[in-house]
Amino acid sequence: MPSKNIPPQAPKTRETLRADSLSKTIDAIGQAEFLPRLLDYLRIDVPFVGILLLLLDEKNRPFHIYDTIQTPYRINLDMYLDGVYQLDPFYTHFCKHRQTGAMLIRDVAPDRFSQTEYYRRYYKNIELQDEMAIFTDLHDGRFLFFSISRRASKLRFRRNDLKSITRDLPVLSALCRRHFGEDSYNQESLTSNVGEERLQYALERFGEALLTPREHEVAVCILKGHSSKSLAREIDISPETVKIHRRNLYRKLGISSQSELFLKFLNTLG
Repeated sequence: MPSKNIPPQAPKTRETLRADSLSKTIDAIGQAEFLPRLLDYLRIDVPFVGILLLLLDEKNRPFHIYDTIQTPYRINLDMYLDGVYQLDPFYTHFCKHRQTGAMLIRDVAPDRFSQTEYYRRYYKNIELQDEMAIFTDLHDGRFLFFSISRRASKLRFRRNDLKSITRDLPVLSALCRRHFGEDSYNQESLTSNVGEERLQYALERFGEALLTPREHEVAVCILKGHSSKSLAREIDISPETVKIHRRNLYRKLGISSQSELFLKFLNTLG
């Protein structure tokens, strides 16, 4: 008998791809394949390469769960987790608001962020072009912090990318609550390898023996990337007063530049 001509299958639509990917993610809940499946689901609408996933709670430093950071750049990740995360604009935003949401780095970073040592040593060293943060509430006092990024050779994230991620947040949050239940990454696992001294925020101790509370506040804002005008708005003082505090804290710390200030901060990490 002559074989019947089988018509070619129509290419899958994006909605079909999303549905297939979502079903695979749901099937992987509670298994090692969950995160790769979840990331594949997110990439259908918003392509990205880099991912860093941290668990946040009210008492401990960020807890590392997953990343795709290449070996040559892992020293930067170690520096970040050792305490430099406190200079991350996304982390600062989270500490103020503590809510589910997605945002671009350019929307939350201070005006001089690209001139900070944090930017030069972290962003430029790992060749990031752009970064988006996703925070999901696990409804037990813990949040997940997804940092997704594009490399220097790729285009920056667009507003439509942010809208797509925001649209998917309810689904993403529900999936994560199912996978990262209360028994996963519990309080004991968070603290078993980290001593109490290591849990103290380095920024809270930075320069405390030499600086006044206001000078300390100015130093922290400088480290995060605020200009004098932005810093003045942040802590409600005049730009002229900012300059006085900056001059005094530099003198007390025996430094003359922001790079030296950053090195002083790194030294407090132990």
